[in-house]
Amino acid sequence: MNRSSRSFLFFVFIVLFVFKASAQNADSLLSSLTAVDLKPVPVRSTFKGTRVILSQSLENQKAGDLNFIIRHNFGDISGTYGGSHSLYGLDAAYDIFFGFDYGITNRLQLGFGRSREFEMYDLNLKYKLLQQTEKNEMPLSLSLFGQIGINTAKAFSALDSARFSNEYGRSSYFYQIIIGRKFGERLSLEVSPSYLYQVHPIDNADHSRMYSLGISGRLKVTKRMALLADYQLVNASFLGRVDKSKLSATYYNPLGLGLEIETGGHVFVIQFQNSEYILENNFIPNTQKSWKSGGVRLAFAIGRVFTLVSQKGVTNKSSVR
Repeated sequence: MNRSSRSFLFFVFIVLFVFKASAQNADSLLSSLTAVDLKPVPVRSTFKGTRVILSQSLENQKAGDLNFIIRHNFGDISGTYGGSHSLYGLDAAYDIFFGFDYGITNRLQLGFGRSREFEMYDLNLKYKLLQQTEKNEMPLSLSLFGQIGINTAKAFSALDSARFSNEYGRSSYFYQIIIGRKFGERLSLEVSPSYLYQVHPIDNADHSRMYSLGISGRLKVTKRMALLADYQLVNASFLGRVDKSKLSATYYNPLGLGLEIETGGHVFVIQFQNSEYILENNFIPNTQKSWKSGGVRLAFAIGRVFTLVSQKGVTNKSSVR
């Protein structure tokens, strides 16, 4: 074999070697891209905040984020306790709530707050068990929520003193399954079957164990605005409520409508609702106002999220979003 033949064979060998290496790299890159393409992409912002109006939403805070929440319910707009003499309810501060939601992980959230009515403190956990994905590998989201409320108000009667003689008697426990889905870019819906256990109900004739069914929705109308609706089916015999004639008051199903405004740093919600209360432990069993009789009130909620710990675990005290 002459020198030119050996050179040609060497050249062919080099070309084949480079071609094989390139093919292997291309296969590796294609496999990586395919793996990325096949990885399910979660649906984001089914709801904008951790609450809709009355109900909890499917959303929870990201790991390291702290959401500071202020909620305020005014008095009746019309009816016996409303009208111009109360500036359509604005003179009355019926229920006020301050609370915090903190993301322990991207799926687990810890919450704490205090409501003016019954001077109730609450401690809660929310866990996102299922996450909807964009290509419907998972067609819906599912969250679990649990809350304990402690009534710290002063006893105003001998009956109250007997019922609230220990901390256990002042407690109530609320459990909820939240199931929902985002339909396209604009519409989100959820249902939330719930169970409430009150050691001592406010109404002596009421059940300690109550069930409810929440239905909530969000309709995005602009980039930063959305309409909200929230209904709680409680006052029904098949959900465990006793005969209405045995109760000391008339109770209604809570219904709320709202306008959500995102300002970048805040999520602000203007609400109209018939419930006087803010916490589930209170509004599920005790809503005594009706839309038909003027028991609707203006309310608002505002949330501000502070990023305390970045996703990489580095503290960043100055980061606010």
